[in-house]
Amino acid sequence: MPWWGIAGIFAAAFLLFAVVHAVAKNKRPFRRALLSMLSGLLTLTGVNLLAGVTHVAIPVSLLSIMTAALGGVPGVTLLLFLNLIV
Repeated sequence: MPWWGIAGIFAAAFLLFAVVHAVAKNKRPFRRALLSMLSGLLTLTGVNLLAGVTHVAIPVSLLSIMTAALGGVPGVTLLLFLNLIV
């Protein structure tokens, strides 16, 4: 997939999250959408940084990054669960 396609997916997800937060009448929907996406990416980073201690790691790929960004913390939890059962 070309880089502009990936950027388009992230931009569309960001706008979708912003609309959801605006409909929910949050004061700052764009900030909340950005924080939702960043929290997932930071959680994925934290899981991989603690892999030496916990012996649990999620391979970093385009799919895992997109799942973390689009799903947030529940997305990373889903990746951990799938890593556990596979």
